[in-house]
Order: sequence, then structure tokens, then C-alpha cells
Amino acid sequence: MRTTILLLVLLPLGLLAQTYEVTGTVKDGQGAAVAFANVFILKASDSSIVQGTSAREDGRFVLTNVLPDLYLLKASYFGSGSKMRALDISRDVNIGTIILDNNGSDLDEVIVTARQPTLEQKADRLVFHVENTIVSQGNTWDLIRNTPGVVNVQGSLQIRGQEATVYLNDRKIQLSPTEVQDLLEGLSGSSIASVELIQNPPARYDSEGGPILNIVTSRAVTPGYKGSLQGSFTQGVFPKYQVGSSHYFKNDKLNLFTNYSISPRKEFDDVPSTINFINTSDDIFARWESQLDRVTDKLTHNANLTADYDFDKRNSINLTSNFSYTPEDRVNNRLVMEALDASQNLDSTLVTTSLIDNQTLNLATDLTYEHRFDKAGRVVKVNGHFTRYDDTQDQDGSTDYFDPSGMFTRNFTFQTDAGQDIKIYTGQLDYFDLLGEVNFEAGFKQSVIRSSSRIDYLAVNGSQSNFPDASTDNYEYSEDISAGYVSFLRNWEKWSVKAGLRAEQTRAEGNSITLSETIIQDYFELFPSFYLMRNLGEENSMSFNYSRKLRRPNYRDLNPFRYYFNEYDFASGNPNLRPSFSHNFNLNLSLKNTYFIDLYYRDNGKYVMDLSFQDNQRQILRQERQNGLGSISYGLDLIVNESITNAWYLFAYGSLFVEEEKFLGVESGNVPITNRVEGVFLQVGNFFTLSGDGTFTGEASFTYLSSFLTGSYIQDATATLNLGVKKTFWDNRASVSVAFEDILNRSNALRTTRYLNQFNSYTKNEETQILRVGFTYNFGNFRLTDNQRDVNKTERDRL
Repeated sequence: MRTTILLLVLLPLGLLAQTYEVTGTVKDGQGAAVAFANVFILKASDSSIVQGTSAREDGRFVLTNVLPDLYLLKASYFGSGSKMRALDISRDVNIGTIILDNNGSDLDEVIVTARQPTLEQKADRLVFHVENTIVSQGNTWDLIRNTPGVVNVQGSLQIRGQEATVYLNDRKIQLSPTEVQDLLEGLSGSSIASVELIQNPPARYDSEGGPILNIVTSRAVTPGYKGSLQGSFTQGVFPKYQVGSSHYFKNDKLNLFTNYSISPRKEFDDVPSTINFINTSDDIFARWESQLDRVTDKLTHNANLTADYDFDKRNSINLTSNFSYTPEDRVNNRLVMEALDASQNLDSTLVTTSLIDNQTLNLATDLTYEHRFDKAGRVVKVNGHFTRYDDTQDQDGSTDYFDPSGMFTRNFTFQTDAGQDIKIYTGQLDYFDLLGEVNFEAGFKQSVIRSSSRIDYLAVNGSQSNFPDASTDNYEYSEDISAGYVSFLRNWEKWSVKAGLRAEQTRAEGNSITLSETIIQDYFELFPSFYLMRNLGEENSMSFNYSRKLRRPNYRDLNPFRYYFNEYDFASGNPNLRPSFSHNFNLNLSLKNTYFIDLYYRDNGKYVMDLSFQDNQRQILRQERQNGLGSISYGLDLIVNESITNAWYLFAYGSLFVEEEKFLGVESGNVPITNRVEGVFLQVGNFFTLSGDGTFTGEASFTYLSSFLTGSYIQDATATLNLGVKKTFWDNRASVSVAFEDILNRSNALRTTRYLNQFNSYTKNEETQILRVGFTYNFGNFRLTDNQRDVNKTERDRL
């Protein structure tokens, strides 16, 4: 029955925006064909580049996938240019011959003039246009942190309390959050065209995941070679470095990009914490006061390769590979814990030292074939993907116990050896076409995931009262997902409607070898999405969108292992975790493309929470992943996007929100617990041009976030003030930037759990107050820009 339903979903045709072709021939003043001349389509409204191509050896060119609109067309070749030609694209167009002459203005004079950023509300996303603007003068990491509505919470980019998935040209960046930051810090913001906030992703995207941050680079329009060297020095508690190099090459058939960076880092954070143990009379009978100091030495190599080859105007192939290798990730922990009685007298002291050595290998490879039919808009794409992820972890821990006088009483030590090996295989087929006035898209995807995990307790000495399961275990996990989708889009004069449906059949099996326990999940789910937009004049619009989404547990969270910090503090996985399903609603109003009002409601379902529980009787603290009983979020957002003067651009984002989460208090008689927060979020960004020639720029940003929920904890308010300046030299070939972050030292905050017999708190003080100096040097044809991608993977996000 489920197979039949899946086939019925796949049979209809979905949709894609209607597109056309523009063809012609480039010749010089004597009538000779100009091979490899550059041909560009520009927006008629602001003369920004939409796309471009290179003429063949006979001077002929083809621009495909051109959306209906008003454009300007221009050709150029080594200083010679053609006159601008206006185009009203509503069908395939052959413009005949374009003549180059030495009096034609150079195209760079059209596109390098700095503009102010703009926001555009579309039916399914909010687009932040930054190409050739003051906002794009830094690196890409700085750019997306300054995107309206994006919150950086301890290295996690969040939108409305949900962690955002980062895409580059509609393809998910298959790296960890730390590696994503390293990659984007080495990518110049000057190559970015826009950042898209997709809060409710449509049916073409996998059902799994929350909001998406899609970074769209400028299109590759100029043949030749360019390269860049980037470096940064960051001073916090310890100095940190990053060095990278990027290289681009393009001719009439091949488009090649490669990037490599190395990031040696030394990080420090300290975590003061308090645990109040409560008896049956609701009195505190004991208290632990702890101070954890953690030093992390880490070395990471990142490499990326993207190669496009056009066999002809109808057929092309793409190879993309991302490689991340961390040969050194050493964590030194030192925890001093004082155990106090009810009268606050010292009972004992524990000093725990532990050394954790990690090594991680992360390799992802995609191969995509695309065929474009003679009929405009009809395209077939076939993609194959492979991921190999290896992670090993060795830990040595030792705890010394002292009496109130400071005399040594006993020692407890342990050693563990753990590892996880994950392989992911996916195959994907997408079909795009045009049915009269309706655009459609349909596709099928098959995913195969195999995970093998192990943990070995090599030695346990001393008291073992809290180590009842200190034994070797192996856990095998497999997951197979079959998915299909259709999507329809229809545009009228003032209305735009997009609807889609995705179907997924999932079978997952987890097997604990040592415990001889097997857990099987088998389910079929439908994920509808709907978008409706109404234009209210030329600059105003109103839209509504809805989608149903899914979140699956991370592979590591399913492992039924315990990872001990000391004898009384550990984290455990949970093989009984289940996927959660959410319903997402948004109502948007855009006024003059300057003011944006958004009313949203989100039923998060029984999503997986990271909870902390204290066993008051045995005085043990454990962290556990658990499906909540329910969660909702709703709020009202306001965005103002305004150029105060030609040299001052301002955006402000304000939000009033409510978060409510319910979970089971497993150490409180399994009583359902509800946490609720009514909060405020404020983000203000100022970007300044400080010199007449535009080579000296500055920025000042401020972010305030009141208390919000994170699992069983409620976090106090944070406030972050950042300042930065940038100077470019040598006709924009080189730049130096200086940034001061978290000037107020208010980015870290206290997190507290307080309900029934649970009362503990901690503050994770990370290196947020830093000074960063960056340098970039561009060489070759450095105005050459990157090309576009359109394949995504969500399975890797759970690594």
C-alpha cells in the first residue's frame, strides 16, 4: 500500500519557474566573428549581472534558463564593448548580431559601482541582495552573521531558535559547524550575490531539517583564471590562525574551482557550575561547586574541488568534492569540584583531569549529469553522492579525592577507546518542465546509510559503583529512505501560487551487539508545502506559507553508550529516539521593500532535546537525549532595511517571541514539565563608507537576546557589540581588516534548570571577546566569480 501511494505521488508532474533561451552572434566592426567574447544579461532596474556566457569559436552564444523579465544585454572583449540592448523576455529570442567597437564602454564600469543592500520578499524565502555592496566587503562568515534575523549562538547560526543549515548555491555545505565557519571565513564576501533565508523550505528540499541559509555566489561570466590568498590572526586567550588559497579557472567548456585552508587553533573555555541536591522535603542537603577549565588544541585541513564540464549546449557534468581532516583535536580538562553539606561546610574535594584525543575524517563526493532538452525549461538531472565519515576518540581520566583537610583519600581512573564509521550513499533524479502556464518539477531520491560504532573500556580502577555498564559494546545502525516529490508553480499578474508534496518511506534498524537488542523503525510520511503571494502594487506584497517538516536524531545520539567526564558525571545516547514532525506557518507583509512584518507559528512536535538530570539520591548528573512531549514557538518579527545616506546603510531586526517546551522529568517521578519563555530579540547593523573612493569602510553591530530555552535549561540575556574596519589597496587586489568582537563581554550567559527536585546551573565562557586581523590578496582575473550549484544532502547533517 505504501509503495502504491509513493508511486501515485511520483506520477504527477511538478514545476519550476518558466525559462527561455537568448541566442545570437558576436562580431567586430569588420564583420568577423569574435571567439570567446563575453555576453551578459543585466537587470534593467539596477544594471546588476543576472548571468553571462562566452561565445564559441564561431562567435555564436546561447544563454539558457532566462526568467521572464526586462533585461539589458551587452557583449565585451578586451576593452571593446557593444551598445546596451533592451530585452523583454517572454519567449525564446534570437537577437541576431551584436557588434563590438572600441567606443563601447567596458562592462566593469557598470558592475563595480557599489550599491546599497536590498531585501526582497519572495513566496518561499527572504532574499538579502548584497552583490557589490558595502555589506559584502568582508568575508562570507561576517556577511551571513550580519544577515537580518540570523543569530550566532556559540558558533551555531540560528533562525528563530532553530539551527540553520548552510547551503552554498543551493547545495548543503557538508561540514561540521566549526568547519563551515573555517570555510566561510576564507571565502571573500565580494563574490557573494545574495543570502536567502528559507524558513519553510519547499518540497524539492529534503523533509528533514529546519530553516536554510542559502549563500548564492555571483555567476561565472568571464573566462580566465583568478586566485586569492587569505589569512587571519585572532587573539583571544590564545592566538589562532587560518591560511587558505582559492583558485578559479574558466573557459568555454570547463569551469574549475579549488580551495584549501589550514586552521591551527588553540581554544580556552571555562565552565563554572553549581548542583543543588534536594531531598524529599524539598530542602537542599548538599551542593557541588565546580570549576572546569578546558584547553583544546586543534588542527584542521579543509579542501574543496568543483569542476563543471559542458559537452555541448545541451549536456554537462559536474564533480564536487569536500574533504575535511582533523589529525589533531586534543582536549585537556581540569575539573575542581567542592562537595558542600547543607550548612555549606566542605565535605570533600574532587580534582579530575582528563585527556581526550580525537581524529576525524570527512569526505563527500557528488557527481551530477544534466541534460537540457530543445524545449525551453525542460531539464533532467541525475546525481550520485558518497560520504565517508570516520571518528576516533581515546580518553584517559583520573580523579583524586581529598578530605576537608586536604588529605588524599583515594583515586579513580578509567580509559576508553571509541569510534564511529559512517557511510552514506544517495542517488537522485530530478525532472523540470513547463506545462502551459504552469511550471513543474518532480524527482526521486534513494538514501542508504550504514553506521558502525564501538566503545571499549580498557581499564577501570578504583570504585566502580557508578560504572554498572562499563563494558565493551558495538552498535550497528542502518537506515534506508525512499523519497519522491512534485511541485507546482503558477504566476499571474498579481498572484503567485506554489504547492508541493514530498513522500518518504523510511526503515531504520539499530542493533546493540553486546546487549542483543534490536530496535526497528518503519514509517511512511507525507510532507505538504504551500506558498501564496499577492503583490500590492509595485513595492508591496503579502504572502502566506506552510510546510510540514521532519527531524531525525543524529547518528551519534542513537548509540547506547555512556561517555564519562568523571565518576559522577556522564552523557548517554538513546537508541529509542524517534523522529519528530513539525508544522510551520508564516504570514508576511512587505512594504516598499523596506519594512517587513512577519507573523509566525511553529508546532515543533516531539523533537529531540538535550536534557540534564540529577539523581539526588546517588548524587549523579547525567546528560541525556530525549524526545520531548511537545514544543511550540510563535512570534512577531519586524525588519527595517534602509539607506540613511549614500555612505550609511542600516538594518534593524526586532522580534517578540514565545517558546514553550514540554518534557518528561525522569528523575522527578516522570512528571511532565513545561518550560516557557517570553522573549525579545534585537539586531542592529550599521555599515559605513568612510572614504570618498570607497576603499575604507567600517561596520558596527549590536545584538540583544533575552532569555530563551535550550533543552531543560533557561538561558539568561546576552548582548554583543562588534566593531570593524576594512581598507582595500592596489585597485581592490588587496585588503586588510580589523575587527573587535564582543566588546561588552556579554555574549556568554548563565543557564539554569529549576523545577521540582532539579536545581543546577552552569555558564560556558567561550573566547568571544577577541581581536581579529585579516588579509586577502587577489591575483589573476580577480573579478571572475563562482558558478552555481543545485544539489543538497541532509543525511550528512546528522553526522
